[in-house]
This record gives sequence, C-alpha cells and structure tokens, in this order.
Amino acid sequence: MARDPLPTAPTACCTPQAGTALDPEDAERTARTLKALADPARLRLLSIIAAHDGGEACVCDLVDPVGLSQPTVSHHLKVLTEAGFVTREKRGVWAYYTLVPDAVDGLLTHLGHLLAPRPSTSR
Repeated sequence: MARDPLPTAPTACCTPQAGTALDPEDAERTARTLKALADPARLRLLSIIAAHDGGEACVCDLVDPVGLSQPTVSHHLKVLTEAGFVTREKRGVWAYYTLVPDAVDGLLTHLGHLLAPRPSTSR
C-alpha cells in the first residue's frame, strides 16, 4: 500500500489584488441594469425600437411583434425605462419610447473596465 508523502510547507495560493474590485453598491446597481436586459422580450423590444426610424417607436407598434399583451409590454418598457435604456414620452393617448444614446455601450464599457483581467506583475 502506498504511503502518503510527508507534508510540505504550504505554498502561497493567492495572488495580490492588482486593481479595484466592484464595491457592493456598484455591484447591486450593475446587476439591476443587467437584469433589465436578461429577458428575451426586453431584448426584442430594444431591438425593435432600434430598428425604427430615429430609434423611436410607439407602444402601439411594439405589442404585435413580441406577441405579448399590451399591459405586459408596458411592464417590460417600464423596466427598460427605469434601467435607463429607453425614455418615454406621452403624446396624446400613446406613449413613445426612444433609445437612450450609448446606454448599452456605456454598460459594456463599464463591465469591460470592471472585469478586464489586470496584467500580472513579475516579482
């Protein structure tokens, strides 16, 4: 029967932190923003709005393409508005939604800075 080797001195398994980690508040804020995008209907709504001339669409143009009821579409649009991806403007009885310029790019840039690996420092 093989014997276990003698115990060796512990080796350092942790590398030092080279940058600033996400603080709890920023993690919560970023997670809420990502959660707003983490729904197929919301992603479709954003893409449909983006496909409209000027990046603006009436809610009446958004219900049929996603195949959901008007109240459900309105709920999804409210989530997207609160997350800062679209703005809402009431015109008569209809609400018009417009993409917020650079909102998605801003989120991607933010994540890129937070989650990019830091170059290792040689010792």
